Amino acid sequence: MKKVVVITGASKGIGYAAAKLFSDNGYTVYALSRSACNLDKVNHISCDVTESEIFKKTIKEIFEAEKQIDVLVNNAGMGISGSVEKTDSTDAKRLFELNFFSMFEAIKYTVPYMRNQGGGKIINIGSVAGSMHVPFQAFYSASKAAVEALSNCLRGELEPFNIRVATILPGDTATSFTDTREKKYEKDDPDYGLRISGSIASMEKDERKGMPPEKTAKVIFKAASRKNPKPLYAVGLSYKFFLLLNKILPKRFVQFVLNRMYAG
Repeated sequence: MKKVVVITGASKGIGYAAAKLFSDNGYTVYALSRSACNLDKVNHISCDVTESEIFKKTIKEIFEAEKQIDVLVNNAGMGISGSVEKTDSTDAKRLFELNFFSMFEAIKYTVPYMRNQGGGKIINIGSVAGSMHVPFQAFYSASKAAVEALSNCLRGELEPFNIRVATILPGDTATSFTDTREKKYEKDDPDYGLRISGSIASMEKDERKGMPPEKTAKVIFKAASRKNPKPLYAVGLSYKFFLLLNKILPKRFVQFVLNRMYAG
């Protein structure tokens, strides 16, 4: 019997690469996104995952059609850049609605089906930025730190139901996410001036030279394929090393380095 995977934010980037990899390995794939996912043998459903009732109905329809949901990959996300002080509350809340609360609701809607079928896997896409905090990316970092915290709590809650939870931590990845990040600052800002634009330019340069999304997709598939996946998977040897240093070095020193690199 084919296994069924539901992937949010699957029209491009990491989600698209994951949808293709799961499909190539025999999964029945449901790709949920507002934009089309043009992949053969992948079932695309146009769905705004921040619309709670529509999202809930979509998950129900998938289960009723397939009688199972074996893997849920929460990948949908967005980024905004700018200072904390001058970020509009509406923009910050909108980011959390997509990056955090849509993940929470996907879990909330899917867990009852997984519990009743005897188990499943939930793979949440966090970020290295959730542990190593870059200035002028505060709300993205905060949302990804929240993803990791919720995942760790959820892992213990769902263990008795044979539902396993893992968080994937990609670092710089070459996708369209770089171009779609919303810039919430003025170049002639009298307080922050060129510090923000310089920080963003440096970060985007790193992203454009970053890993291909297929590398993260392979780690997602690896976690989904294991009987008992690890709680955290950092993608790439260099990022594993950075996260190790982040754990063992003084926090003041780590943040000092990041500040010098990205806050001028």
